[in-house]
Amino acid sequence: MLAVALGISRNSVTAVYEQLGAEGYVESDRQGTRVAALQHPSAQSSARAKSRPPDIAERSLHIRERSYSAPDTLALRPGVPALARFPIGAWKNCLDRVIQRAGTDLLGYGDPLGEMPLRTAIMRHLAISRGVRCEPEQVVITEGAQEALALCVRLVTNPGDIAWVEDPGYRGAQAALACGDLKMVPISVDAEGLRVSAQAWKQQCPRLIYATPSHQYPTGAVLSAARRLKLIREAQAHGAWIIEDDYDSEFRHAGAPIGAMQGMVAQAPVLYVGTFSKTLFPALRTGFLVLPETLIDTVAPVLRATLRGGHRHEQLALANFIESGQFGRHLGRMRRLYRKRQALLREALHDYLDVPHTVMGGESGMHLTIRLSEDYPDQRIVESAQSFGIAPAPLSQFFLGPSHADNGLVLGYGNTSESTFVPLIQRLNQVILWGADSNKTDHKSVSRRRRKE
Repeated sequence: MLAVALGISRNSVTAVYEQLGAEGYVESDRQGTRVAALQHPSAQSSARAKSRPPDIAERSLHIRERSYSAPDTLALRPGVPALARFPIGAWKNCLDRVIQRAGTDLLGYGDPLGEMPLRTAIMRHLAISRGVRCEPEQVVITEGAQEALALCVRLVTNPGDIAWVEDPGYRGAQAALACGDLKMVPISVDAEGLRVSAQAWKQQCPRLIYATPSHQYPTGAVLSAARRLKLIREAQAHGAWIIEDDYDSEFRHAGAPIGAMQGMVAQAPVLYVGTFSKTLFPALRTGFLVLPETLIDTVAPVLRATLRGGHRHEQLALANFIESGQFGRHLGRMRRLYRKRQALLREALHDYLDVPHTVMGGESGMHLTIRLSEDYPDQRIVESAQSFGIAPAPLSQFFLGPSHADNGLVLGYGNTSESTFVPLIQRLNQVILWGADSNKTDHKSVSRRRRKE
């Protein structure tokens, strides 16, 4: 009857009834088919649900969103390499070779710890260039450095443990530690890097220490050999682990690269983290973690149970890219490029940045950090600069507890052409001066309101 009334086939009606029954909207028995009794949320309860904040884990509430997020294409954005200089043709050839040789053999999950040819290639490269002591079995391939940091937290800490972090320091590391529900203790940084007092070991002994010893982020300081050895010695004595984030140590502009802390002492309690986001390109999303030899037997079963292999074509292509010498040649070209760009950016800052400032670090990497007085609020400068296509990062955002003294800008030159430095710094200078004038106006308005009150 329904099919006749609607002018459709009987099979269509039967199929619809069957679908409604499968989804639970109708119930059928010998007496017939009836609409199921469903409890629909009332409008009142729906309104209450919308007004109530989501019930998420408390530790997630402590993660601060970066206020300086900007597209990679904007000038002076830190953390982005020279993308236009990447040898895309050579990379394509490596991918093509892997696909042609393997066919469909690599479409399965693969080893959860990563493809062994890539782990072996990374081990060889680190031994030669960074002095890292490891075997391929100690190398774990990760989804960028962020996953490597999260793995470190999961493997060696429990909720509530104390973690020391550099202050100022990398926000991604702070987020990884917060997700592990760790109690973060900021440790100040000076010209020799992380500055740890004897009192800190006694009063706030850590389970985990995060450091960027070869090129502190964002100040550019290098952790001195004496402090490295002391940190390792104290960590061994107190049962602490050190995360060594070696994010861009390949790009040292004065002298030979500084060796990794991991290789300074045999059986050092160091979890070594690296990434190809800075040396190649961020979208590759490939990082690695070198585990201490003493941890391998314990954590390898855990990793194999909790991780899944993947990106097998890219991993084998990257192994070929390294072993064929393409990676080393690309690093050499980028070292020369970044050395030139940093020198020219320093010149532009000296000649065209009129406001009082201090340039920090600068012997490595792809960024320079400048300190400014509190008369030039960095967050306001960054917000204004982005409207002109300039994307520095505010220094104050890298501190756990920002104060007026923690004020400045982090300027990335990796993906910004040196030919644009002069007009960019001239424009940035105008933005800073405009922000200072605006800040003074705001202070005057507040003073006038107070006098009236």
